[in-house]
Amino acid sequence: MASMAAVQAKQPSFSVLPSSLSDFNGIRLTTSVQYKRKVLHPRGALHVSASAAKKILIMGGTRFIGIFLSRFLVKEGHQVTLFTRGKAPIAQQLPGESDTGFADFSSKILHLKGDRKDFEFVKSSLAAEGFDVVYDINGREAAEAEPILDALPNLEQYIYCSSAGVYLKSDYLPHFEIDAVDPKSRHKGKLETESLLEARGVNWTSLRPVYIYGPLNYNPVEEWFFHRLKAGRPIPIPNSGMQVTQLGHVKDLATAFVKVLGNEKASKEVFNISGEKYVTFDGLAKACAKAAGFPEPEIIHFNPKEFDFGKKKPFPFRDQEKHVSIDVSGLGDFQTKYHKNPWR
Repeated sequence: MASMAAVQAKQPSFSVLPSSLSDFNGIRLTTSVQYKRKVLHPRGALHVSASAAKKILIMGGTRFIGIFLSRFLVKEGHQVTLFTRGKAPIAQQLPGESDTGFADFSSKILHLKGDRKDFEFVKSSLAAEGFDVVYDINGREAAEAEPILDALPNLEQYIYCSSAGVYLKSDYLPHFEIDAVDPKSRHKGKLETESLLEARGVNWTSLRPVYIYGPLNYNPVEEWFFHRLKAGRPIPIPNSGMQVTQLGHVKDLATAFVKVLGNEKASKEVFNISGEKYVTFDGLAKACAKAAGFPEPEIIHFNPKEFDFGKKKPFPFRDQEKHVSIDVSGLGDFQTKYHKNPWR
């Protein structure tokens, strides 16, 4: 049976991290979003004002995206509670974060311990606590969102982390938010969650990132390349290496999550979000080598069908074209500029 405790972390919150977390050389990486349906808005900047202090629940928050998101929200003056199983520390000091900043964050972050798949516990504990806004960072199935909605009938906003992996494969790229989705994709649970939020009539916002990179990433995305480069090993890349993909920095994604909070133009909308540039698999290997000061890498192309890798991933990206449109033409400026583009 899950147990619940809403307590302040014992570890000694955070001033916003400097932009130096991304050490790639080049122009700034821009994270933008595009509206799903409303395409007739007048031109002009989208003015995002700081919302009033909210009582916010983050489902997850101790692995990657939520670590940065929680800091930004606390910095904005919100009361932030993380709902986790308690298997990881609620607060951990980030690269480049001062001792004072970490102590401030740790003194303010709250914790609700439990298993989100224990639906009855979720309903009872959330109803007892009451929250204005939910950030669902680790939700994978619609059934996981239902008890949250049941427990919080007066919820002001449900902000969901979806995935660009929901789109149906197509020969016509990039993907727009209005493009066909794949009900059989490995992310079908996220599609079903978006549909549930729409059906329940709540004020919801969904962000669909592509690949995410940055500090503390538990998926071996950019890290995979750097490990091989440091070891002096060649970079094995499936097939031609000309497959085009797209990446965005975790800090930019977290910033976008903050900007949709309380924003009426984000109400019941889906947003693509990623870096503004596309990159080939070969290009990414070369960019990582350049960023880390290594010579041009040795790239070996291989046919994945000729090998049995078992359950291991031979390459950190899916062997397919994967990129989305983040064009905001005619919709106003809704973007953050923090990090340098790793492939220009």
